[in-house]
Amino acid sequence: MKKKTVWFEVGETESIDECLERMKTEGYMPMGRREEPLFQEVDGEIVPIRQIIQFKGTYISE
Repeated sequence: MKKKTVWFEVGETESIDECLERMKTEGYMPMGRREEPLFQEVDGEIVPIRQIIQFKGTYISE
């Protein structure tokens, strides 16, 4: 039995559309989205390197 809700993270080399298609293939429908910055320390300074995007997927019962 699949979980009712699962968070799917958009991969570093994956587009948002590819992530949404992967969710659909696994039987989930997007019901929410969250983003947070990913930081890295460079020469003693904290700099943002990319956004982490996640979609909340709700299982589609048949």
